[in-house]
Amino acid sequence: MKNHKLLKQLELTHEQTSPLFRIMFTQNIEDSQRRHFENNICAFHIGQGYFLTVAHNLKTEAKIFRSISTEVFERDILPYLNNPQRQLFENSFYLNTEKQRYYWSSNNPNDYTAVVDTLKQIRFDTRWVTFLEKKICQTHLIVQFKEPLFYQNQELTTHFDATTHFAEPAINRHTFLIEVALVEAFYGDDIALYRIINTPREIVAAIPAVKMNFNILPDNQEGYYCLQSSPTSEVGKLLNKAQIDGFTEHFSIFPERIGGNYVLEGLRYLIKGYFRFGSSGAPYLVYNKEQYEFEVNAIQSEACPIQLSIDNKRDGNFQYVNAIATPLQNIQEKLEVYLNQN
Repeated sequence: MKNHKLLKQLELTHEQTSPLFRIMFTQNIEDSQRRHFENNICAFHIGQGYFLTVAHNLKTEAKIFRSISTEVFERDILPYLNNPQRQLFENSFYLNTEKQRYYWSSNNPNDYTAVVDTLKQIRFDTRWVTFLEKKICQTHLIVQFKEPLFYQNQELTTHFDATTHFAEPAINRHTFLIEVALVEAFYGDDIALYRIINTPREIVAAIPAVKMNFNILPDNQEGYYCLQSSPTSEVGKLLNKAQIDGFTEHFSIFPERIGGNYVLEGLRYLIKGYFRFGSSGAPYLVYNKEQYEFEVNAIQSEACPIQLSIDNKRDGNFQYVNAIATPLQNIQEKLEVYLNQN
């Protein structure tokens, strides 16, 4: 069955069969001229429309918004501005009365810097998790194919419109957007659970998924791999061998300016094997010889605090050797509650 394993390996990287995707935080998705994507993160499908990725990017700051409801703008921002600051915001945003939203409208980079600084001064919360709560942004699953059909199915493709399906000639891909919502963030374990919403069931059923393996594996584990974005592209995928090099009862403080620092802690694998900077959220897979399939066992969380580097340089050095991964067993009981609801 060696050829069968190879076939499964190739399926993990193929656009039609891979369970690996990206989740991005989107603004103005209904307007192709103002559509904006940020906070790109690896995510993988575990079935029933549920996706796992990391949680730490939720607490990072967006710095600025591309549009905002009149309610939030006039309640949480305007009352805290002095006269020069109010003038700055009036010049930088315009009100669309039909949609009851303020939209960013300035082309002056100095205005951008000044608005970012002002939002910090008035302590307006620009963390991505708060943007989700205040409906300043949404989250979408990014699904891309070389051909213009969704999983080579014309009927499924008809469920998308010009807002959620468009060509990107620069990367030779057709992009489909599927709305997902944050279900729960397990910050201590650095795992976040999302679920597809407002989407027909047949779309969800067409998306490849990977089974979960909740075992804590030994450090002599064979058939262990990391599935991540390829080294030079977020479009391509890379499946590489990984090795569990050890175990750690992890403790790390995540700095957070607005909500206060929080602790990342719990059991982690120390992983040895190539991983790309920016691969947070990538799944670690183990090959099940009895079932002839790959199962996800852990999720890429952080670069190892003690890095082996080239020329002792960290900035711009993507050849990291060690990583820290969270075993899915850490949140097994919580995950099973959600999955068993369906």
